[in-house]
Formats: sequence, structure tokens, C-alpha cells
Amino acid sequence: MKDDPKTFQKVISSRDVAFWKDVNDEMDSILSNNTWVLVDLPPGFKLIECKWVFKRKYNTDSSIQTFKAILVVNGFTKKKGIDYFYTYSLMVRIISIRVLFVLASIYKLYVHQINVKTTFLNEDLKEKMYMKQTKGFILPRNEKKICKSVKFLYGLKKAMKQWHEKFDKSIILNDFHHNSVDKCIYS
Repeated sequence: MKDDPKTFQKVISSRDVAFWKDVNDEMDSILSNNTWVLVDLPPGFKLIECKWVFKRKYNTDSSIQTFKAILVVNGFTKKKGIDYFYTYSLMVRIISIRVLFVLASIYKLYVHQINVKTTFLNEDLKEKMYMKQTKGFILPRNEKKICKSVKFLYGLKKAMKQWHEKFDKSIILNDFHHNSVDKCIYS
């Protein structure tokens, strides 16, 4: 198995560049969700870096299934109590998942899984966060502008908590109810 590229430059100079189309898909998702606006950096604000993370996903026979690319904010530079306060998010208990699989097996039910590709891009960011434009996607005649984030991106410590709160409100508004034992199970 090959090592995954560590930089955008290595991806565009690799012989597999045509397969790394997820970079364009990721940017299309980010831009279509209006994740940021280009602005000048206001005085007193710190600029956060971002980076591309590249990962080959393999089938069980070791053949490559997909080439994944994701833009990640260096959220580790944010300080608790200054840039954010709460990060805790509810997680489903493993025993709950096991019970649901047992029930599905007993009653011969089908189990479906979904992956929300743009999970965090659906939640508005209330704090002010400024980020450098990402390599490979710097807009011509706007090279000196920076991205003012208006939506969450992967890497921000508070992203999962905010997303879960929005999901919880939405599903409750659609007449679902929390399970009395596990608040991450709805009926």
C-alpha cells in the first residue's frame, strides 16, 4: 500500500492526480454551502491555517476503492475559554448499537447506514474565525484576501457539538422522541 500524499503539491504532481477528484468535490461542497466569504483580516484577529488531508481507501482485496480529500482547519490552535467554551457532544452507546442490530436480526429488518458528506457545512459558525485561502484554490485578483468562515469546517473543536445540537432540534421538530436510556437514539 502506498503512502498517502501529505501536501497539495504532492497530489497535483503525482501520477494519480486524475484520481484525486475528491479535492474538487470537497471544494464544490464548501463553496456551494457558502462556507466562507473573502475579506480583509480585521485588526486584532488571528489567522488560522488549514490543510488538505489525503487518504486512499482500500477494498478488502487491497485494491484502491477511493481517493479521499478533506479540507481541515488547524483547530488545535484555538484556546478553550477564549475561542470556544463547550465541546462535549453526545455519542451513541455501543451497547445501543448492538441491541439495535440484534432486534433487526430477530425481526428480519434491513439496516441502512448513511454518511452525511458535508456534515459540518450545515451549521452556522457564531464566532469570528479567519483562515488563509487554501492552496490550489486561491482566487485570482484576491490573493491578499482571507476567508471569514460562516460555517463550521472539519478540525474545529466545537463542530461536532454544534452539529449534534442542530440535528437534535431538527429531528425533534419532526416528531421524533429521545430514547429514555440513550439520548442519541430516536423513535
